[in-house]
Amino acid sequence: MCILLDAHFSIAKRSERIYNSLGDKMKQYLEIGKINNTHGIKGELKLTLWCDDIDYLKQFEVLYLDDEGKNSVELLSVRPQKNLAIIRLKGIDTIEQAEELKGKVLYGNRDDAEIDEDANYIADLIGCYVVDIDTEEEYGKVVDVLNYGSCDIYDIESWGKHTLIPAIEDVVKEINTEYKVIRIKAMKGLFDEN
Repeated sequence: MCILLDAHFSIAKRSERIYNSLGDKMKQYLEIGKINNTHGIKGELKLTLWCDDIDYLKQFEVLYLDDEGKNSVELLSVRPQKNLAIIRLKGIDTIEQAEELKGKVLYGNRDDAEIDEDANYIADLIGCYVVDIDTEEEYGKVVDVLNYGSCDIYDIESWGKHTLIPAIEDVVKEINTEYKVIRIKAMKGLFDEN
């Protein structure tokens, strides 16, 4: 079921209330990837990247072993290996030390890296309300962002029902992560009831 917003209660005001109830800060420490194995015997680690690419990872001098930025570790080197990154962290010089980090998620401080002006972090998109740009009908909230190769796909949930929408220019018209709103031009049949 979709909710048509009352004309007296605009989406901007509603979103402002939601944003303010969430607090003034977006998630500061973002997931970079997961250490899935050791590499060699000198403490290098294999990192499965959850960020766009290795160039983004190379911007960081410091990474964190927690999502609050309390347990930092200096990033000494990064190099690609197939679809992984081989990294070296300060103080991790043996395979035994590296073994202790297997399975850990690494985080980066969003202030330590730059992204394109028109790009958004997935963590900022999740929780955004999806609204029709013409009618202001609310379609639901982004609960996940998927990618199978050609484009990102937003998983929108409303009342337990999931709808997948492609994040392409013809559909996604405006993204405002500050106010937690994504305005779309719905394709015919996308949100129609069966």
